[in-house]
Amino acid sequence: MTAIANMDETSIDAGVPWHYGDPFKEQRELVAGRGRVDLSHRGVVTVSGIDRKSWLHSITTQDFESPIAHLTSLILSPHGHIEHDIHAIDDGETTWISCEPGTVNDLMTYLMSMKFMLRVEVTDVSNQIAIVGAPGWITSETFPVWHSSEAFVVGSESVDKYVVKRPGDWKVSELFVPRADLAQVMSQETPVGTWAWEAHRIRAGVPRLNFETDHKTIPHELGLIASSVHLNKGCYRGQETVARVYNLGKPPRRIVQLELDGSTNNTPLIGDAVLWDEKVVGRVTSVTQDFESGPLALAVIKRSVPTDAVLTAGTVSASQTVIVE
Repeated sequence: MTAIANMDETSIDAGVPWHYGDPFKEQRELVAGRGRVDLSHRGVVTVSGIDRKSWLHSITTQDFESPIAHLTSLILSPHGHIEHDIHAIDDGETTWISCEPGTVNDLMTYLMSMKFMLRVEVTDVSNQIAIVGAPGWITSETFPVWHSSEAFVVGSESVDKYVVKRPGDWKVSELFVPRADLAQVMSQETPVGTWAWEAHRIRAGVPRLNFETDHKTIPHELGLIASSVHLNKGCYRGQETVARVYNLGKPPRRIVQLELDGSTNNTPLIGDAVLWDEKVVGRVTSVTQDFESGPLALAVIKRSVPTDAVLTAGTVSASQTVIVE
């Protein structure tokens, strides 16, 4: 099966297979719980040492001291804006972290600056370890495996007054595989490209760093409180903003899924304005062609927009599904 590369060389996913000839079939494979996705362009960092859990606990939004092995966590700016979105699994000796393509250098710079005198060793192993994506929460006796948060399963996820409604399931895994074994692991299941993987994510209404985020994004806007933030842990950078917005009000924006008018061949581009009553109220952040629903997009828009308002994404009419209430 021939891998087709993404023709957009500026795409963050340009370095891995986009599809293998039939993206809709590949989407169906993922929905059916089958397939493997080459995500070897993601960055991989290991953290070892006796202080690793308490250290990660102190500098990220999650509770690394809990017995939960699979965590989705954020690193925030001092003002509470999202800087990194990390996927972590601890095997008892090492914490394995994967991060978005193109972000590992900045992540390493931050982690190294926060080591101080603690007994931790931080290593960029991206050249040795590749990430392979898989649908479902799978297990492996050979490789470390990260699982997505239960908060990304369809339905309502409520944390006190904070409600997130996912329109679909994002129940996926990431395998940390030596690059020498990448081809063999990919051959064990139907190969699936990033087109289908992204469609799977967009269908579930799950945000992605540097797509749904910008320099002022806070976790509440994207529905990441339940999945990626622990509200009852000690201080970390950006915690004041997280607590203030959670306790005292609503964020100024929210993520929505857009069902686009498929009667024309037009689809909006990432970055296109979202309009309501001819006023700009947000921007398109992700776009796909879904095998069942047709053209879908995610957008981040002003919270003041009525939830039943018909919007225009670029030049395309769109109805919205609210994800964050």
